[in-house]
Amino acid sequence: MGEKSKSKGCFGWFLVLVLLALVVGAIVYTIKKKTSHSDKPAPVPGPPGAVEKKYAEALKVAMQFFDVQKSGKLVNNKISWRGDSALKDGRDMGLDLTKGMYDAGDHMKFGFPMAFTATVLSWAILEYGDQMDVVDQLQPAQDSLKWITDYLISAHPKENVLIVQVGNPDKDHKCWERPESMAEERPLTQVNTSFPGTEVAAETAAAMASASLVFKKSDSTYSSSLLKHAQQLFNFADNHRGSYSVSIPQVQNFYNSTGYGDELLWAASWLYHATGDHSYLQYVSGKNGKDFANWGSPSWFSWDNKLAGTQVLLSRLSFFSGKDISGNSGLRMYRKTAEAVMCGLLPKSPTATTSRTESGLIWVSEWNSLQHPVASAFLAAVYSDYMLTSRTAELTCDGHSFKPSDLRDFAKDQADYILGNNPLKMSFLVGYGKKYPQYVHHRGASIPADATTGCRDGFKWLDSKKPNPNVAVGGLVGGPFLNETYIDSRNNSMQAEPSTYNGAVIVGLLSSLVTTSSAVQSFT
Repeated sequence: MGEKSKSKGCFGWFLVLVLLALVVGAIVYTIKKKTSHSDKPAPVPGPPGAVEKKYAEALKVAMQFFDVQKSGKLVNNKISWRGDSALKDGRDMGLDLTKGMYDAGDHMKFGFPMAFTATVLSWAILEYGDQMDVVDQLQPAQDSLKWITDYLISAHPKENVLIVQVGNPDKDHKCWERPESMAEERPLTQVNTSFPGTEVAAETAAAMASASLVFKKSDSTYSSSLLKHAQQLFNFADNHRGSYSVSIPQVQNFYNSTGYGDELLWAASWLYHATGDHSYLQYVSGKNGKDFANWGSPSWFSWDNKLAGTQVLLSRLSFFSGKDISGNSGLRMYRKTAEAVMCGLLPKSPTATTSRTESGLIWVSEWNSLQHPVASAFLAAVYSDYMLTSRTAELTCDGHSFKPSDLRDFAKDQADYILGNNPLKMSFLVGYGKKYPQYVHHRGASIPADATTGCRDGFKWLDSKKPNPNVAVGGLVGGPFLNETYIDSRNNSMQAEPSTYNGAVIVGLLSSLVTTSSAVQSFT
């Protein structure tokens, strides 16, 4: 009896020790797992990986919208229902302003959003040109960019003069006709020392500086010309400060600017990347940064506000440039603010923005609601790749850690929503998927190519109950309302109008996702 009890007691203690060992082991394993999760960075991406078919197909569709929007004498025209248009633009001033792109569904050339389109398209090529090349979209992207920069060069005939608009928007919006049929006068509007336009001049400088990097290896002469124009325009913008919305009150109803400080910082950032001149770095990190950068306050990236884009772009320097800028406190503030932008986008972050639809799409504005989620997702993808390539393991948001893959997942979620993973099961990218908008607010797409119309009698096509006879392929329409509904109507320009600046950000986003990996490369 006593011996039995003793053996039972020993066995009981043995069980306790085994259980204790298992508990300790589990704790140690958990600690190790947490430590490895937080401290060990993901592998550095290599050359472009396996092609993501869905995003590759969407990119090929999106790239075509630039061809839809081209003005001038078309070369190798790939859009069957488009032809030459606006062949007299600029002639009254002895300028060739026939190229460039129409901003949206109308036939205006607005320099402010057109320059932003060029800057973002340049950025996309510089970050993801290797991925574009894998799916044969690099050359089309460069061709579309040059179609805009050729126009911008012509629009800058003197150091302190920039043509910022071709056409009269009030009269233009009273017409509904094909661009090929336009017969109305196309007046030119400029900014100069008497009527300054800092934001549009600075954005054009950013476009030319970034594009100079794109063409640096393939056409050094053209690249140098772009850079010269960029430097002149930046000096004009900075030395003759004034809002173009004040100088040209007419633009307030179309592309009104809310301030020019962000464009000055954006342009100087691109000029630093293009030249390596530290005076531009001092410009953004010194007094002008304190005056305009709004450090610590996240913002939305758009044709009107470049701060979030500037913060991410300058973070590139703190990720990769090393000791020569390590002591720059201004650059640290740009990166800190970029991190705040990222934390606001991540849905599980403690500081996540509530500006979302129920299904998770970033939603900020009724007009052109898709601009902000696409631009945000593009920035998130870029920042994720900066983290991966620099072996930065995590991003901390109010005490919670997130990996680069979390940012990439967010970017994919936004892209997937736009491509059809939404309550409507509809693609907002025209021409992609089985279901997409049929009544796009776009003059050329809505009128048969063989129709003969003037300014006013074409409105019957606007009011027609039939779907568009032509597909505005690649157009990213305005997008859904907050309740995730969409009214497919040509008269619904708020939701149904595509734009070239939407085209630039969707091309950037899709290019970032088109293969499974992308290592960040030097711009030079």
